Amino acid sequence: MLTNYGIILASGMGTRYSNDIPKQFVKIAGKTVLEHTIEIFEKSSNIDKVILVITPEYRQIAEEILLKNDYKKIIKLLNGGKTRKESSYIGITSIDDKEANVVIHDCARPFLTPKIIKDCINALEKYNAVDVAIHSADTIIKVKSNIIQEIPERKHLMRGQTPQCFKLSLIKKAHELSKDDENFTDDCGLIVKYNLDDVYVVEGDIENIKLTYPSDIYMADRLFQVRCSSCPEDINLDNLKDKVIVVFGGTSGIGESIVKLAREYQAKVYAFSLKTGCDITSYSNVENNLQLVYSETGKIDSVINTAGILKMGKISERSIDEIYNEINVNYLGSVNVSKASIPYLAETKGSLLLFASSSYTRGRALYSIYSSSKAGIVNFAQALSEELTAEKIRVNVINPERTATPMRYKAFGKEPEGSLLNPETVAEVTLKTSLSNLTGEVIDVRKTKI
Repeated sequence: MLTNYGIILASGMGTRYSNDIPKQFVKIAGKTVLEHTIEIFEKSSNIDKVILVITPEYRQIAEEILLKNDYKKIIKLLNGGKTRKESSYIGITSIDDKEANVVIHDCARPFLTPKIIKDCINALEKYNAVDVAIHSADTIIKVKSNIIQEIPERKHLMRGQTPQCFKLSLIKKAHELSKDDENFTDDCGLIVKYNLDDVYVVEGDIENIKLTYPSDIYMADRLFQVRCSSCPEDINLDNLKDKVIVVFGGTSGIGESIVKLAREYQAKVYAFSLKTGCDITSYSNVENNLQLVYSETGKIDSVINTAGILKMGKISERSIDEIYNEINVNYLGSVNVSKASIPYLAETKGSLLLFASSSYTRGRALYSIYSSSKAGIVNFAQALSEELTAEKIRVNVINPERTATPMRYKAFGKEPEGSLLNPETVAEVTLKTSLSNLTGEVIDVRKTKI
């Protein structure tokens, strides 16, 4: 079986970006662009080894990033060349294998999805060269001296992205043939010019944007705030056996479904809620319950907080006590659960899961406290996942759309049959996420996904 190499090109100086440092070292959502891009390849089950090609002048910064993050797949840190083509050549020729699959990606595209990588690797089973592109939503015009010369049919046009993927022997041959040719901005162009092979096109993603201008950094930061991931599909729930799982809010709704499903897979599950005498707005109450579980089992593998309340009303018309209570349950409750769980999860390198709502991306009238609390949960979890990197505690947020729970029924009454998610579906995604290597992610749960 061929080895799948990822080559991340992070050696550009970003002349169009116009900043004091190259864009790959600018921070977005708490991490540098380089870190975001590396993590995509680290988490991909379709990538075996990663080669990083960086700007020589910023090698020390890159080394500090690698030391801080303890990446497992990076095997080489190479100084890049003066052009993208030269940097690509440096990365390709550093591979000694006679044959391999090579996935070449621009560091400035930190929104690459695991699906695109998987589709590219699958395509390399049949083709020797693979490009990634999306259909153009805009009409493309050919212009000379500000006069339109031609308007090609849009159905034949696509917008190129990266990665670009090849059999190693083919892309090495292309670069050898083009040693003195610098009139190319990507590797697939070499295959096409020298008519070396067919280049198959894999469908890209509209969010797989390239950061080019300063305004792109602002847009990317916003995109990271609202971007959701999906749970890996290849997680086996049989691995829950003998795991110790604590579920706050575990006697009703989604929490109850999580408890039931986890027990079916022979996990040791402890459910706490107001019904059992546990109030998550009390830190000492949460701490005492976790200590009881630990003293009985000797470990805690996962802590899940589904507890929450949903109240309707204009701020001007609600009592301040009711407002404080909703904030305390929906936001501070998660803070209490998280802080109290850290010592136990650090021992097992465990998983912490909090819950958001589809309303977190934009405040909703009459539900301002609920919406803003859920937005706070997302920001809190993303920051906490970085704080707990050294402890190797995985922190994620489950973000289900409207779900058929008692809380929702009390808030909205009867809704059209089939319009709501089953809590069992959310439970399955939650438990799969607890077993995954994901951290710092918002996991979307929709009716069309499991």
